Amino acid sequence: MERITPEEALKRCKKEEEEEEKIKRKIGKGDLKIFVGYSPGVGKTYSMLNEGNDRLKNGENIIIGYVEDHGRKETQKQIKNLKIVPRKKINYKNIILEEMDVEEILRLKPKTVIVDELAHTNVPGSKNKKRWEDVKELIDSGINVLTTVNIQHIESLNNIIEEITGVKVRETVPDKVFQEADELMVIDLPPEGLINRLKSGKVYKNENIERSLANFFTKGNLTALRELSLRETANEVDINLMDHKEKAEVNDNVKINEKVLVCISSNPKSAKLIRHGARTARRYKCKLYVLIVDCTNPLAKKETDILSLEDNKKLALSLGAEIVEIKSRSVSKAIVDFSKEANITQIILGHSRRTKLQTMVRGSTINKVLEEADNIEIRVIPYI
Repeated sequence: MERITPEEALKRCKKEEEEEEKIKRKIGKGDLKIFVGYSPGVGKTYSMLNEGNDRLKNGENIIIGYVEDHGRKETQKQIKNLKIVPRKKINYKNIILEEMDVEEILRLKPKTVIVDELAHTNVPGSKNKKRWEDVKELIDSGINVLTTVNIQHIESLNNIIEEITGVKVRETVPDKVFQEADELMVIDLPPEGLINRLKSGKVYKNENIERSLANFFTKGNLTALRELSLRETANEVDINLMDHKEKAEVNDNVKINEKVLVCISSNPKSAKLIRHGARTARRYKCKLYVLIVDCTNPLAKKETDILSLEDNKKLALSLGAEIVEIKSRSVSKAIVDFSKEANITQIILGHSRRTKLQTMVRGSTINKVLEEADNIEIRVIPYI
């Protein structure tokens, strides 16, 4: 992993902003529309197919690249006259599995393609590892894409979803995919309605209904996920509004110069801080830095979990952060000095791992940062 100085980080930040502006122009790219839900069974695929048929009636060249009906008759009927591209068969460990045929879709070059289940992980041997990578390739080639995703698959929400449901979601989509969508369509259904659909066998097969009602599909879980879905998509609307105001040179009191700094270590729970920082940066549409301080003080506890540190770095990069690594005798001084140089407005810290003895001898990093970081908002996130 490359080690960069604060000055280099600032230069790269400016260059990245220029590159992002070019990407936003989307010359020659297709549009991405995501149908977002808070749970399986709310009607994302049904609504997507309904729009697909409307477009077909209006003469648009639209096809189905991949659709998953989960045995639901309502969804199967909704396919109607839409042409389906045959799935590609892949031999994996002597088992024939099927995936979306990206190459065939690129050859057909439709105006729009329907691609269900954006968070899906492709079978080894597929062209891309993840379906969202397939979608990106199609968009880059100039093809519009209609797709679906549940809110629990958004990467930065991973910790929150686990806290709500007790389930760790393994398949995730980078926040950037969600943020760069041209349109988000929220498919909403009150929890009571979804539970009734589940009980009547319209979501899962009968043998899975009771287990689902007792675990994921509790009313409390569904209510929390629904609120999260509505709030997240509302945040995206606010961000798009800020985009419009900037382009239209509208002057108001919206604060747009925030910069977020997350301070991490090799602690595996630092992932929670990174995701919190990513969500904060996304809300303000601002730059996110992740700072790692290699403390050279002889009394400092040396980092030993290198694999966890590398995992934390990979997560930070996947969420669009700029990683800065600094050597210093004082962690708090390194944090404060970099924050002042980079004009950081928000610092995110985790609870200290120092023992009582270390705190007595060397003091508290959090307290020192609070004392020295003038006019900077400090957030201390519990690791629990």
